Amino acid sequence: MTKKILFSCILVFGITALLTAQYSQKLALLKYNGGGDWYSNPTALVNLALYSNQNLNTSIDPEYEVVEVGSSDIFNYPFIHMTGHGNVIFSEAEARNLRSYLQSGGFIHIDDNYGMDKFIRPELKKIFPNSELAPIPPSHQIFAQHYAFPDGLPKIHEHDNKPPEAYGIFIDGRLTLLYTFESDLSDGWEDEEVHNDPPQVREQALQMGANILQYVLNGEVKP
Repeated sequence: MTKKILFSCILVFGITALLTAQYSQKLALLKYNGGGDWYSNPTALVNLALYSNQNLNTSIDPEYEVVEVGSSDIFNYPFIHMTGHGNVIFSEAEARNLRSYLQSGGFIHIDDNYGMDKFIRPELKKIFPNSELAPIPPSHQIFAQHYAFPDGLPKIHEHDNKPPEAYGIFIDGRLTLLYTFESDLSDGWEDEEVHNDPPQVREQALQMGANILQYVLNGEVKP
């Protein structure tokens, strides 16, 4: 290897290490079985991380990871996002893995991208057989982080003329699972040209997403 090539390799390695070192946290997208499009909204987490870094002074890597439900890799991430339009199936082993992750301090945000609701609810019972999804009132702390949402979850896209709803599962008073329904929240995080949402609607979506991240990453655990 010539000195020139060696220098180039060292330079590339150094730049990569520097870029990696500037971020202290990383988000993850959940890959699940059943045929649902877990991969929908591919730019959502990228934009949410960038928005949070710019406005909340967080240090989140915009390049998120994809993690499988049954993998131990989920324990490496404080925040996991799940979305899609269709079917979801958790095996018993996957449900146990998610339960262990959430009981260990992890957090998952499930955003129904329209069509997931009837599939995800039975699967959540596999994770927590003795727990029910509880409505999260507008007075909850998650709606009063950096940005104030006195009326609760914002409405991003209209489908069935129903109000947006936020549900949660709590462990020892800690909101550990957030389920957003009839909102299409993560659609509003996507690149602007994907859905052509009005600027104020997209801003609302990103602000609510930033609130969720702040709530999770700052350790706000009270109901």
